[in-house]
Parts: sequence; structure tokens; C-alpha cells
Amino acid sequence: MFTIYRHELRQYIKSMLIWFAGVSGMGLICILMFGDMKSEIDSMAETFSSMGAFSNAFGMDKLSIATLSGFYATEVGLIHSLGGAMFAAMIACSALSKEEEGHTGEFLFSLPVGKAKVIGAKWLAVFTNIVVFNLLCVAVYCVGFAVSGESIPAKEFALFHAMQLFMHTQVGAMCFAVSACSKRNRIGVGLGAALLLYAFDTVARILPDLADYKFISPFSYSNASDIFSSGEVYTKGALLGAALLVISLATAFGVYSKRDLAS
Repeated sequence: MFTIYRHELRQYIKSMLIWFAGVSGMGLICILMFGDMKSEIDSMAETFSSMGAFSNAFGMDKLSIATLSGFYATEVGLIHSLGGAMFAAMIACSALSKEEEGHTGEFLFSLPVGKAKVIGAKWLAVFTNIVVFNLLCVAVYCVGFAVSGESIPAKEFALFHAMQLFMHTQVGAMCFAVSACSKRNRIGVGLGAALLLYAFDTVARILPDLADYKFISPFSYSNASDIFSSGEVYTKGALLGAALLVISLATAFGVYSKRDLAS
């Protein structure tokens, strides 16, 4: 099992580093830009906070972008949230299905390792990449704060990134289940699902008729503006997310363990 786990980690490391560099790099640039743009942002903050639906969608009605917390939540929070979800979806959607698409399933499952252990090793590799991605990004953001000489509330910062890790794991688990049910890589499906869930959360914040249903999206409980403004997590969304995470993993193990794999 450990051999399979290490093999999977090696396969993902290049993709993980590319996504990490892209997401954390954009986040770092935003943090470093804040100090230089402070005077201009002060004059724009009031305008952005009173733009109705646009302000509601991006949390500018709750936080002022003239503060680092508000700027971080609306800019870096969006980049990290969506970028991390897309990364998790991409690696999870190919974790199991690539064995059949690449015709390596027969060899893999001829090894003296049970299917459950193979599936477990692959999920552990996906989860490890999600954790490392998030930790590295947080480290880069902290470097940005240190270089810029700015500070941000530690409690809200930690809570936000804990929920980001949870949300990315949920998206990864759901896409892992998709991979278990498919004979082909469904990376496009995973990326599309991540974007669709984000779009649904955004629309639900704009349209009052959908406000009661925003808990469906994992972006509801990991929203930076909500966490930085209230210091709390949207419990309803988080509970549904935990349930879907467990159900998705159970589905992946159940379906893939019983499948006849193409060689």
C-alpha cells in the first residue's frame, strides 16, 4: 500500500507545484499590492460597498476593501478558494479512472494488495496533495504579510484556511467518487463541477429566492467574507459538506471494489 501511495505522490507532485505556484503567486501579488494601492483603495472602498448585487456577491457589503482583512477576503480568498477547488477536482477525477483508461488496471490489481488498500492509498495521496497545497499557500501568504508589514486577524485567518482545507477535501472526495464510477478521466467534469458550485454560491448571494439554498455549495461555509466578518462558520453548509464527503468516499470504495476492471 505504501508503495502505491508513494507512486501516486510522485505522479501528482508536478501538477501540485504548478497549481501552488499559480495560486499562491497571485495571492502574494495581491497582498504586496495592498500597501502600494492603499490610498487608491480608500477612495474606491465606499463605491464598491454600495454596488448592490455586485457587493453582495463578493462580500464587499460586509467588509471594506480598504482594510487588509477585507482586501484579503475579497481578492486572495477568491483566488485560493476557486484555485484550490479546481486543483482538488483535477487530481481526484483521474485518481482511479486513469487505471482503466491507461489499461494498467489488470497489472495493478494483480499485485498482492487488496482493492480496498489500493483505493485507500490513492485517496490518501489525493488528500496529502490537498493538504500540502494548502499549507504551502498559507506559508506564502504569511511571507507576504511579513514583507508588507501588514497584519491580519489570526483567528479568522486560521478558521478561513481550515474551512478551505475542508472544502477542497470535500470537492476532492466528490470527484474521487466520479473517478470510481468512470472508465475514462473526467477532469473536465471535475473542473466544471467546481466552477458550477462556485457560480451557484455567487448567484445565491445575489438572488433572495436562492439564499436559503446556498448551503448546497461547499463554497457557502468556506466563504472568506462571511468568516472574516463574523468569525463563524456557516454550520448548515459545513454539516452537509461533511455528510457528502463521507458519502462520496463510501461510494468510491463501494463501487470500485466491486467493478470488473478493463485491462
